[in-house]
Amino acid sequence: MSKVLKVGIIGSGGIAQAHARAYKAMDDVEIVAVADIVPGKAAEFIHRLGLETATPFEDHRQLLEQPLDGVSICTPNASHHRTAVDALRADKQVLLEKPMSVTLDEAIDMVSVSKETGNMLTIGFQPRYDPNMKTLQQIIQSGQLGKIYYIQTGGGRRRGMPGGTFIRKELAGAGAMADIGCYSIDLALHALGYPRPLTVSAYTSNHFGTNPTYHPDASHFDVEDFGVAMVRFEGDLVLNFKISWAMHMDTLGPTLFLGTDAGLRVTPAGQGPWSGVWDGGVDSISLFHDVLGHHTESPIPLRSHQVNLFYEKVRDFVVAVQEGKPAPIPCDEILRNQAIIDGILRSAELRREVTIELPN
Repeated sequence: MSKVLKVGIIGSGGIAQAHARAYKAMDDVEIVAVADIVPGKAAEFIHRLGLETATPFEDHRQLLEQPLDGVSICTPNASHHRTAVDALRADKQVLLEKPMSVTLDEAIDMVSVSKETGNMLTIGFQPRYDPNMKTLQQIIQSGQLGKIYYIQTGGGRRRGMPGGTFIRKELAGAGAMADIGCYSIDLALHALGYPRPLTVSAYTSNHFGTNPTYHPDASHFDVEDFGVAMVRFEGDLVLNFKISWAMHMDTLGPTLFLGTDAGLRVTPAGQGPWSGVWDGGVDSISLFHDVLGHHTESPIPLRSHQVNLFYEKVRDFVVAVQEGKPAPIPCDEILRNQAIIDGILRSAELRREVTIELPN
């Protein structure tokens, strides 16, 4: 049996509970520390989740002084960079919740520190563990579509605006883009090996979040609830991206991959006002191709499964730490995801196309 991994959790909000429950379900992991800057919150979290052997801290740097093998970082977005860098320099392996950071410069620094210290920084994109997402990836990587030249992705909730730290720019950095948009970008680009983005032309708005008719905390809402962008990549590929927390519409359309030999249409699972985005499963996959000169649509059978995607994400991190494997979802890959979000926000603010500058 592998050695018992000693882990700490930084942040004790809702997503931290999901990390804690996943760790608790593993016989070879012990949660030994929890940190939260709000006085008493870490202790309350420990008591509520029955983490009897864990010690509470109000400063994450004190937690990082403990003999830990790894940490989950579950803090508001604005603190991801500082907390992750501190953890890496404290010789900890790091599982960081999405989005990676607030700005591209922060993400570049995080990747640099991970390489410098030799410590893992993996980013939490649990939809990758859906067996049907893996089917989608296999189809694209098989070459059946030929050269892929256009992708449409994103998603929209008719009503699905969160509150709290998600809607304040000083804490979240961005709104729908960081919360659910990063999943759509990962869906589109992971299967293609994350091509290098070159330019972005984008528009964002927050007509719903700032309207008290639609959001109870409208006076504090200062992030975007809608965004759309055209992103150009190396290899003559373009991405039409759109995301929405709220709108007067039932959908912003499926995800599409257009290739020279075939096309692929993918729709997200779920029903109701909070569905329609890529933070969950897959509802359908269809391949559009020609057979003997006839236009043909071939439904791709979905895999029925009971996979707990969040557990699989955390488990993959644990195994990687135990066995000295590379990061399950490498930070230098998600750097390009963050670069696109950063470019979208800059372009929307400047109201013009912007260039994405990435280190070689």
